Amino acid sequence: MNGVIVTTERLTVRNWVETDRDLFHEINSDPEVMAYFPFRRTRPQSDALFDRIRSTIGETGYGFFAIALSHDDRPIGFCGLARTDLEPVLPDGTVEIGWRLARPHWGKGYVTEAATGLIRHGFTTCGLEEIVAFAVKDNARSIAVMERIGMAADPARDFDHPRVPATHRHLARHAFYAIRRAAWRQRMAAGIGR
Repeated sequence: MNGVIVTTERLTVRNWVETDRDLFHEINSDPEVMAYFPFRRTRPQSDALFDRIRSTIGETGYGFFAIALSHDDRPIGFCGLARTDLEPVLPDGTVEIGWRLARPHWGKGYVTEAATGLIRHGFTTCGLEEIVAFAVKDNARSIAVMERIGMAADPARDFDHPRVPATHRHLARHAFYAIRRAAWRQRMAAGIGR
């Protein structure tokens, strides 16, 4: 399939296609999926973001890719490697890994599986030196994924997200995690996270 970035045992990580729009809106408007974000997206807002992300992936190879089940190509969420746009909080060139999954697919290890494949892709194909992740301090689910994929907390780099509005200050403080290529190679050599 055109636009495939990574395949895993159960998943295809790929660019978005037109038939994915409903799922994309579902995950961006679901109050539980978006519990640690200050807003939900309307359908027009979701469609505009969908178009922007799909275009960026096509142009750069970076972005939040669709995660689809391998056996039927049904989208269930996203996971991606994206260039951050948070200067001066994060330096230009920083690449983050992030994810969002439709609720019916929670608790099955899909995000960990997709993220593990994308970490490998980032270090081996993209030649990255470091991949970072960040989440609201109370977001235990996302932080657990970061730890499962071998990322380490770096409290000195924790930050208040500049785009969180004053009305949602409880969502501002973000825990910062990172993994460097050398640490990832050590995990691979030890047979961890394959």
